[in-house]
Amino acid sequence: MNSGSDSAGDRATGGHGNLEQRVRTRLQADLDVLVTAFEPLLGGHSGLTYRVRTTGGDFVVKAVPEGQQAIGRHDMLRQARIMQALAHTPVPVPVIVAIDDVEPAWFAMEFVAGQALEPVLDDPAVEPGLAAARMRRAAEILPRLHAIDPNTVSGIQAPLTPGDELARWARTLGAVPPDLVAGGDRLLELLGRTTPEPTAPTLVHGDYRLGNIISDGVEPVALIDWEIWSAGDPRVELGWFLVFADSSNFPGVGRDVPGLPSAQELIDLYVGDGPALTDMTWFDALGRLKMAAIMGHNLRRHREGRHYDPDQEKLPATINRLIETGTALLAA
Repeated sequence: MNSGSDSAGDRATGGHGNLEQRVRTRLQADLDVLVTAFEPLLGGHSGLTYRVRTTGGDFVVKAVPEGQQAIGRHDMLRQARIMQALAHTPVPVPVIVAIDDVEPAWFAMEFVAGQALEPVLDDPAVEPGLAAARMRRAAEILPRLHAIDPNTVSGIQAPLTPGDELARWARTLGAVPPDLVAGGDRLLELLGRTTPEPTAPTLVHGDYRLGNIISDGVEPVALIDWEIWSAGDPRVELGWFLVFADSSNFPGVGRDVPGLPSAQELIDLYVGDGPALTDMTWFDALGRLKMAAIMGHNLRRHREGRHYDPDQEKLPATINRLIETGTALLAA
């Protein structure tokens, strides 16, 4: 689902010697620990990620790749800033222990033990009962994040409205050859015709799902991967989370996970005793459009030879399913 231009493995295999020395020097100076191992963690596209073993415990380092600009997903200082801002709130985040703003910038955070697995998509498979319990708990704690006033966070930008979000994803979808996202224009039309008015903006993670939540058993212990945090409409975030609760959304690329909570149950858990949410069908459909656009983008890049990955050829059935079900939600 990531859209980096090169694989984590390619980036992690060379050029980290200078970074490793910088980390060794800084952690020894700041924490009085000695680095005993510096190991790449693979699987992501937002910069370089390493597990650093030391005489004082383990840490995770995230760094801007050599030669890359510290913008967007590579802006490590922005990621560190939001986690620092949340350190003394009920939102579980790793503790930041060191920041080096000399380019290429990096930061170190505590290593949090646990699992961060998307039950429908990731390996190894999560036992269905545990997957369902984690999903329910994630819905229950999401309001902790959305209760934080975004204006209290340094560097926050103007909030994105539902219309802004739709325009952003319309551009992404529009960059994909139409034959790869058949029916996407119809779904866009329906979304544009019924775009809800924004609610009061909140702080949003941007990619809230179990794959970005480290869990200890059922309990979330760290929300990670803050590459695209912003101020925005909380229903956009919840709608994205709902996409991953239905294993039938991912034919060909996912697995069936029986017993996952329904969209309505997750919405009810999120709301709790608070006021009801409006227009959630629209936000559910938007989430499906977003996923279809991301997958269409990745499939296009593969077929153009920009990022060769044969697994991308499994995506068409899922793209079609997401567009068809999103359209059905709004056309009903």
